[in-house]
Amino acid sequence: MKHFLLAFFLLAATALTACNEQEQQEQPKKAVTVMIYSEYIDPAMIDDFEKKTGYKLHLELYEAQEEMIGKLQTVGNNLYDVIIASDVVIQQMVRLNLISPIDTEKVPNRRNIAPEFLNRPYDPTNTYTIPYLLGTTGILYRDKTIDPDNVSYSMLFDAKHTKGNFSFLNESRSMLSLALMSIGYDANSTSQNEINEAVKHILKAKKDPHFIGFDGSVGGKDKVLSNMNWAAIVFNGDAQAAIDEDSTLRFAIPKEGSFMWADAMTISSHAPNPNGAYAFMNYVLDAKIGAQLAKYINYATPNKASLEVIDSTFKKNQVINPAQETFARLTFLKDPGEAAMMFDEAWTTVKTR
Repeated sequence: MKHFLLAFFLLAATALTACNEQEQQEQPKKAVTVMIYSEYIDPAMIDDFEKKTGYKLHLELYEAQEEMIGKLQTVGNNLYDVIIASDVVIQQMVRLNLISPIDTEKVPNRRNIAPEFLNRPYDPTNTYTIPYLLGTTGILYRDKTIDPDNVSYSMLFDAKHTKGNFSFLNESRSMLSLALMSIGYDANSTSQNEINEAVKHILKAKKDPHFIGFDGSVGGKDKVLSNMNWAAIVFNGDAQAAIDEDSTLRFAIPKEGSFMWADAMTISSHAPNPNGAYAFMNYVLDAKIGAQLAKYINYATPNKASLEVIDSTFKKNQVINPAQETFARLTFLKDPGEAAMMFDEAWTTVKTR
């Protein structure tokens, strides 16, 4: 009888284990929630990611860095797994404990990142970020008579040179840095006097009857496309999307210069689904997927494996991949550190006056 009971209990335990394993296999995986700029992923990638990984993919959209950080601070970051953020706010997000170190062993496709996009100033030890896409900020305008090589910020900041409605970019650090460059200062200046001058420069432009407000890059692009705007400050990928629809449009990096930026994938410090977050990061870094993303969104890729499968037409497109002489006028924005408060106060003045 003892042998019979022992055999019975062993059989029952085995059956219970098998049942539990089957239930775990049948349970759907948690969704992965990604906070991301609007129009910043190929919709076809959503279904493809879900089929390949088993994770559902939810997107939480935002239009400006300040909006993204404000939402994370207000709502909390425990609703999001991956946060795609611009380089200039990465250190701020670290200080606010919004993102966590990345376990790179869980992202094997990280080997595809080109070396020049590692150890960047915004993340010198590659602890918190994995690059997503690269771009520039410039002016999209409707005027075939103006050569992009001759464009100056004066076409927006000086009422004598504006030819129609225009909008500025609704991002504090970006817009203030462009204003600094337009009057000959360093985009990364932390001088109170120079920042004050940049504020005055923007406020003067706001008095132009052609100024119609501040927009996200997508909004500015759409207004130029619809003829509501003559010009707008936008990201180059949005500019290329507009040019694809209307070949009479032009995009320029002004003679005074502008900045390059790198958007990066980060993992929320309270990610509800970290394994799903790593699956998403690894998926984006696949060679073919990275190429698909870059071509659809019209931005340069940091993925060296993707460059091997992208066609030469894309590589030669100077809106997406600036020529060497244009590249020389570009800089990266740096974390302003304690000067961030000066930029915040300056932006409040810009928006309220």
